Amino acid sequence: MTPTVAPITPVHHAFDRVVALFDDYRKHYGQRPSPDVTRAWLHDQLAHHRLSVAAAVRADQVCGFITTAIMPASLVLGTAWMIRDLYVVPEYRRSGIANALLQQVISDARAAGAQRLSLQTETDNVPALTLYTAVGFQPVTGLERLNLNLAPDGAAADGNPP
Repeated sequence: MTPTVAPITPVHHAFDRVVALFDDYRKHYGQRPSPDVTRAWLHDQLAHHRLSVAAAVRADQVCGFITTAIMPASLVLGTAWMIRDLYVVPEYRRSGIANALLQQVISDARAAGAQRLSLQTETDNVPALTLYTAVGFQPVTGLERLNLNLAPDGAAADGNPP
């Protein structure tokens, strides 16, 4: 059964279910559960258009979500989209949910005239890398990812190692 992929806003009836999944996603990456803080943070990100969220729904169950951020592509005077998060509930993995979420974002980015769609994942996340390359994403060579940790306690603000 193909899922329905829908954009999620703070007033969408599935927003709280997406928040719960988002908190599960954070737990998966070692963050402490914090449903109220997660809800407030996600609401703020969506309300200020810093992130967009789409959710996959199958039989009235939210099975996964994807978040994107849109950035200026200054050299070409356009935009570049970045997939920030993609999470599928474990029991729905390998059932087409992640692909459906990716295809929706690819379609939306194309329709919006984006110049590029990019993402990052851990080098040992073989299932994700397999899906991403099958969809057409390719490694970027010649660039190095650099971070400057601004968190006051030294912990990486985005969950990535400092």
